[in-house]
Amino acid sequence: MKRLALTAGLLLAATAAHAQLAPRITHYDPAKTANLKAVHDGAGTMNFGALMNDKTLSTNFIFLHRGVLHPGGGIGQHFHNHCEEMFVIFDGEAEFTVNGRTSLLKGTVGAPDRMGSSHAIYNPTDHDVEWMNINVGTSKVYDAFNLGDDRVGAAKDPIPQFITMRLEKSLLKPAPNGGKVQRRRALGPSVFYSPWSYVDHELIAPGGDTGTTNLADLSEAYYVISGEGSVTVNGETVAIKKGDAIPVDLGQAKSFKAGAAPLELMIIGVARDMAVKNAFAANAANENAEPLLAVLNKPR
Repeated sequence: MKRLALTAGLLLAATAAHAQLAPRITHYDPAKTANLKAVHDGAGTMNFGALMNDKTLSTNFIFLHRGVLHPGGGIGQHFHNHCEEMFVIFDGEAEFTVNGRTSLLKGTVGAPDRMGSSHAIYNPTDHDVEWMNINVGTSKVYDAFNLGDDRVGAAKDPIPQFITMRLEKSLLKPAPNGGKVQRRRALGPSVFYSPWSYVDHELIAPGGDTGTTNLADLSEAYYVISGEGSVTVNGETVAIKKGDAIPVDLGQAKSFKAGAAPLELMIIGVARDMAVKNAFAANAANENAEPLLAVLNKPR
């Protein structure tokens, strides 16, 4: 049975790695989303569409969803015990809840819900709020346990009592390879308990490109926040624009280029397994410690 499972996993990875790129890029079209009510026992309604699912990447990336929270609508508080999730809003503001603590946050912002924790989101405003949901698991299996709590009227903390992620262009720094690319790690590997390894924010100036790189043991899901340009994966080039979701699987060579407008990307990185994730986290910790150690060890 173990040999059969390993063979199936290798076939899935091989299929994902060699599939043509263009059909695998999906686009967020509000007109093609479904209207849902009382999601996880939440209040009101929302619109929902799936951009990626558990077949998109060979790692334990489970899905990428996109939609809007309508006024007075949200997702009720629920637990995840074998997967991790993060709600993101791109505009306006919404009430985020993690483990029963609620704060009003303004977009673009996200709040990860780690394994064994509960979360919810609610739109208290009189206008739609652009929303995203990302899920990564310990396997390809999704789990949830609803609490029957829509969080409407919940007491709010002025300072969030949970981890948050902000995607602000003012926080970006020149990428290590320089050029016309700015980048920032918004969430690092220590945030997550699953193979989920990071969320990066990247901005490529008009005409700029990232150069070609590949990660043997990490898959990535890219979402175009704004702008337009092109992506090349394993030699295949496809035009991309705002609202596109681009999968890059293990070992695939990829590069991104901006067109006439800056190309802004959110990047979700997921390791092959926990051994790879732990090695990646240890390396990141050492890199972060080096500047501090240099100061601490400086002769007085």
